[in-house]
Amino acid sequence: MKSETGQRQATERHDKDEVIYQALMNAIVEHQLPPGSKLPEEALSAVFGVSRTGIRKVLQRLAAVQMVTLTPKRGAQVTTPGVDEARDIFRTRSLLECANLPAVLAHLQAPHLAALAQLIEQENQAHADRDGAAAIRLSAAFHIQLQAISGNQVLTGIVTRLTQRSSLVIAAYGAPWQHGCRCDDHSRLLSLLRERALAPLTQALQHHFDHIVSSLHFERSGETLPDFSRLFGSDKGNAS
Repeated sequence: MKSETGQRQATERHDKDEVIYQALMNAIVEHQLPPGSKLPEEALSAVFGVSRTGIRKVLQRLAAVQMVTLTPKRGAQVTTPGVDEARDIFRTRSLLECANLPAVLAHLQAPHLAALAQLIEQENQAHADRDGAAAIRLSAAFHIQLQAISGNQVLTGIVTRLTQRSSLVIAAYGAPWQHGCRCDDHSRLLSLLRERALAPLTQALQHHFDHIVSSLHFERSGETLPDFSRLFGSDKGNAS
């Protein structure tokens, strides 16, 4: 009985940690917590209703995937990628995603095309509605689903992490109106997927990443302290 109680408590703690982790990750990726934002343990502990130890574990997880930077005596803040790192993130994505396109085409079926078309439609609507968070989420989903067609789960996982870090780069160096990728680029990629034209598809995807990098303004962001109550308050669900 004692063992079952301990196991249940451990599961509950893990579930709480996961809720907080996903909430912070989503807020960072969707530019609600921009690069440089301070993440004080005390403020986050209060808004999520958990101990500072629990918050510290979540921040350490986010630091492990390079979304948060932990600095002695200064605490945690949302990572601001350096210029070289920013370029390398997109260069790496271009290399990986283009290299995987033959496998994508080899597994491509009609339902895959329909799913990608639906994502593009939703992304276009998000831009029309000026819903930046949705536009970012859908832009990333397009790339992740495209690579997932290949069946390579390892590569898809890597691309997922890189899309999260790409969002940091765009938040740090993109124009205020820039949310995710260009919708017309995604439409062009979908057309080439339908044609199963590997060489033009590869070239279009390479140019797609080049377009993103060329649109960035490499100026560093300042530190800010966000309104955590607004972002993670009781109306958005408490982890306790």
